[in-house]
Amino acid sequence: MLIDIINTISIWAIPFLLFFIPLIGYLKGVKVYEAFVSGAGDGFSTAIKIIPFLVGMLVALGVFRASGAMDMFAAALNPVLTLLRVPAEVIPLAIMRPLSGGGSLGIASELIGTYGPDSFIGRLASTMQGSTDTTFYVLTVYFGSVGIIRYRYALTVGLTTDIAGLIACVYIVNLVFG
Repeated sequence: MLIDIINTISIWAIPFLLFFIPLIGYLKGVKVYEAFVSGAGDGFSTAIKIIPFLVGMLVALGVFRASGAMDMFAAALNPVLTLLRVPAEVIPLAIMRPLSGGGSLGIASELIGTYGPDSFIGRLASTMQGSTDTTFYVLTVYFGSVGIIRYRYALTVGLTTDIAGLIACVYIVNLVFG
């Protein structure tokens, strides 16, 4: 019964929003189409502004992975993370997640494909993927697009929350599935 209600809501949520948001705007006197076109133009110019930052980050990420630095970093972290009951297989995911959403999704998919979605590693990879953020991507793209150049504290806070997210993921997955 509850699953049927949730399925029905999920089917109709987006069409509901796509219909009622413009309707409410129209009723309030907003020129909906003109506002949409203006916003789309702003979005396009923002996309053009972030391309150099995105390309730079993707090149640096490719060099980091291709040079073997990520594997060396994972090997250096392995003793500490083993004490925290983090399987060695998810260390590359823990390293990649703050750097790249696509790269971390690829690693998580590979882990789930290898170990299975119901395995401890699959559940930990899924939880990590959904509970942490791409800190460097956010700083590079979003801060770069609006011209913020001094983001030292944002980096510290972002990486601290990534570490806290990793620890929380390991704790919760061990608690629930361990």
